[in-house]
Amino acid sequence: MATEIERKYLVAGEEWRALGRGSDFRQGYLSTVKERTVRVRVAGERGYLTIKGITLDATREEYEYEIPVGEAARMLEQLCEQPIIEKTRYEIDWAGLTWEVDEFRGVNAGLVVAEVELGDPNQEIELPPWVGDDVTDDPRYFNSNLIARPFSSW
Repeated sequence: MATEIERKYLVAGEEWRALGRGSDFRQGYLSTVKERTVRVRVAGERGYLTIKGITLDATREEYEYEIPVGEAARMLEQLCEQPIIEKTRYEIDWAGLTWEVDEFRGVNAGLVVAEVELGDPNQEIELPPWVGDDVTDDPRYFNSNLIARPFSSW
């Protein structure tokens, strides 16, 4: 079993922009039920299929498989719930951890969140100065929920 332990925060200010390089992501969902999500993603020239279980205390089961990028792109257009999530992801190393800062585009433009994967749900971490409120347990910020209720509608 693969386990993901992740904390999610809002991002404050613009200081983070100079710290990492961005990559464009497009992702969609084949299933967005609470108990499981099935995501299709195109990241650069690669395609992925990801299955995630329900989140409990920032922890959930996660299985990810690389798939042909052409098939992933077709699934995004033909099979996934709409709208597609579009974002630029920046990877930033801070205090021994890699932070992923997602700047959303399209119907979620204006939303910027930072995620960090941990080895333990109680792991102590040093927050970067550009990290704001912890939104790990707020389902509005789950990518799968940004389809039905985009940030622009809040």
